[in-house]
Amino acid sequence: MTHELIHKELSESIIGAAMTVLNTLKPGLDEKLYEKALIIELRKRGHKVEDQRQFDVHYDRQLIGTLIPDMIVDDLVIADPKVVTAFNESHMAQMIGYLHITNLKLALLLNFKSARLEWQRIVR
Repeated sequence: MTHELIHKELSESIIGAAMTVLNTLKPGLDEKLYEKALIIELRKRGHKVEDQRQFDVHYDRQLIGTLIPDMIVDDLVIADPKVVTAFNESHMAQMIGYLHITNLKLALLLNFKSARLEWQRIVR
């Protein structure tokens, strides 16, 4: 049985853009610098990128706050740049929460900590 990856081509394009950013800037910078560079690279590749889009969070039909993912690409994928030693349970849980609130199906964690890009797909 074969399982088709959700948003396969888009996620490959996002990962490729992140690799380009990391190869250009090298590791060791602040997370926000990679985020801004990734937005530029994705837009160069023809993607629509919304950065810091706000989503209202409700509980029992009452507004309790705002969720602000780093970026949403082509209205389909949350891309979250990190500079961390390794992804952990809280990173995964955060993305699951983001997917639930945004009603999107795929999030990509992108780690710029090392010379080789690490990524993790989180599917809702």
